[in-house]
Amino acid sequence: MTDTGNDQRAIRVLVVDDQFLVRGGLVALLRAAPGMEVAGEAADGAEAVALAAKTHPDVVLMDIRMPGITGIEATERILAAAADPPPRILVLTTFDLDEYVYGALRAGASGFLLKDAGPERLLAAVTAVHRGDALFAPAVTRRLVEAYTRTADGTASGAEPPADLAALTSREVEVVRLVARGLTNAEAADRLFISEATVKTHLNRTMTKLGLASRAQVVVVAYETGLVTPGGSAD
Repeated sequence: MTDTGNDQRAIRVLVVDDQFLVRGGLVALLRAAPGMEVAGEAADGAEAVALAAKTHPDVVLMDIRMPGITGIEATERILAAAADPPPRILVLTTFDLDEYVYGALRAGASGFLLKDAGPERLLAAVTAVHRGDALFAPAVTRRLVEAYTRTADGTASGAEPPADLAALTSREVEVVRLVARGLTNAEAADRLFISEATVKTHLNRTMTKLGLASRAQVVVVAYETGLVTPGGSAD
């Protein structure tokens, strides 16, 4: 479908999964949902990269464990080649502490969702990342990052060193610290006595200064630089 009935363009979604039945189910769900449009479907990472360049989707539902080019590498290639604005990449995984998900977040994915999530939650996640809420489940992402900072010294295999936070203002650092603890924009705004829009502005400026593609990467960098530590509180 291409028209939601109120002059809003449908969210165009590229579905990537190497399992035919899973991919087919996701495609059927999206085609039946108001305000959603399937931009294409890919069975592996290489096909995903090619289709993303051709169809320019708004959101990519990306499987992680695929033969050949993995979801992590496909995420990196899609975002590196994308025109502005780049697509939001929502990682689909079987396990909420899948080691590959951490790599996907560092690569620029906007968030992740378990494959056993219900239809309503999946559609809500697509809508959320499309409007810029880069982490659909920030508390779960925090738990993921904490687990891997403990087991991998805060860095993924072969990853570049974390960004330097010296370029950030004191308020931007405060916002990053709260977001990395799993607070939503609204909760961070309430804690800092500023507006939710101001929090979003600080996050956008932070991503620009540090050369990051998503809020998820901001969270990862906060842990990797030691701005926040696993197990700490947001107080």
